[in-house]
Amino acid sequence: MRVARALLAAALLAAVACRHPAPPAPAPAAPAAATPAGPSLYTRLGGLDAIHAVVGDFLRRVAADARINAFFRGVDIDTLAARLADQICQVSGGPCRYTGRSMRQAHADLNVTNADFDALVEDLAASLDHFDVGTREKGELLQVLGGLRKQIVTGR
Repeated sequence: MRVARALLAAALLAAVACRHPAPPAPAPAAPAAATPAGPSLYTRLGGLDAIHAVVGDFLRRVAADARINAFFRGVDIDTLAARLADQICQVSGGPCRYTGRSMRQAHADLNVTNADFDALVEDLAASLDHFDVGTREKGELLQVLGGLRKQIVTGR
């Protein structure tokens, strides 16, 4: 569930970045997402094709979710999908580079509530489950992306 919350943060960030473009910012260094003797999290997730599949399914769920789809009105969905996939790819140890704004900057004026955040988490969790993302991979992705709720939730 925590990994889904972290990916929600990424989705909201990408949505805001698509609505309010900013000059590319240097992407933060991603921690190593590999076990010392094993493949990277990116590889274990299935690479970019698998990430794109999850992101596509997730965005379809969000678009159908009346609780939160207003956050995504007027957003270029193709750009959103590409940015979200780049962010997930980068933080999981893949070759992509995320160049969007920081979570705090992107969400400062959205008034995202805990309920909004949780609704998106539910949609993402359903997509991850749909593609049978493993518990280990979910946990590792959570570790890399975790702790973003405080940067995103600004409403009550």
